[in-house]
Amino acid sequence: MVERYGGEAGVRAGDVPDPRVGADDVLIRIHAASVNPLDLKTRDGEFKAILPYRVPFILGNDLAGVVVDVGAAVSRFAVGDEVYARPGKDRIGTFADLIAVHQDDVAIKPATLTMAEAASLPLVALTSWQALVERAHLRPGQKVLIHAGSGGVGTIAIQLARHLGATVATTTSTANVDLVKSLGADIIVDYTKQAFETVLHDYDVVLDPLGGQNLTKSLRVLKPGGKLISIAGPPDAAFAREIGANPIVRLAMSALSFQIRRRARRHRVAYSFLFMKASGDQFRELTSLIDAGAIRPVVDRVFAFTEARQALAYVEAGRARAGKVVVTMTSGTAPWR
Repeated sequence: MVERYGGEAGVRAGDVPDPRVGADDVLIRIHAASVNPLDLKTRDGEFKAILPYRVPFILGNDLAGVVVDVGAAVSRFAVGDEVYARPGKDRIGTFADLIAVHQDDVAIKPATLTMAEAASLPLVALTSWQALVERAHLRPGQKVLIHAGSGGVGTIAIQLARHLGATVATTTSTANVDLVKSLGADIIVDYTKQAFETVLHDYDVVLDPLGGQNLTKSLRVLKPGGKLISIAGPPDAAFAREIGANPIVRLAMSALSFQIRRRARRHRVAYSFLFMKASGDQFRELTSLIDAGAIRPVVDRVFAFTEARQALAYVEAGRARAGKVVVTMTSGTAPWR
């Protein structure tokens, strides 16, 4: 639980009442959850303007587990179903034994995956789908640059882009060149040896999970009409409207993204910020690709639930070599405690 914003010192383990199960809710006993940079930013209060969680609250945005109860209006799931989910942004809290999730945000777990593998996917898989399918409308023959190819989003986005028929370029370190190649990257830029903006040109789409100077440099590789989609850059006015932000917040977000939007216009390309949304329907699309072997998870390390703080510190220190870090709440079928 986060008892106060501002860093590791505000996080502790504790007991809370079991979740209330609404008519459309699925109560899930969590077997595994994964750690995301979003968890760290939420813990530190970076998103308080748009995600004003009232402390104390439970961290965690991904899960895989088993349904133990369903609300009166639930028609898609039954007790005993193995499922995975990314709860809606207002109902996070997967670093726990139990969680109640709206049925629209849940999907049956891919049969080919373990609980830990399934838990690694929801946030990064939905982010990849919403960036490449919904927003970029990526088509066969187009060229896409996916930064940080060995990261959580990158490992899934490379595979999805390849499935969609695009030519895929990615950036990574020397140690992960073979990994991203095995995932389907056609062109690999080792950032320890080359500057991507000097070797890549005329791309249709760039997916950026890094932000900072990477955004400005990415504009140079896009062709006119191209799209720069960032999950780490400054939010824009479109995102503010999407979440129903008040006029002051909308104005602030517009100001934050003014510089990158102006630079994008000069290059005759478009910039947009993406904050992924929960979607069980999209999960079901992704599940078919996973079970068909088109997408496979990449798990860096698994921690026990009692080591959740160490797992957060591990991600915060940048120690994950590739893919996702997972926390397991159960051993076999017995709760961790």
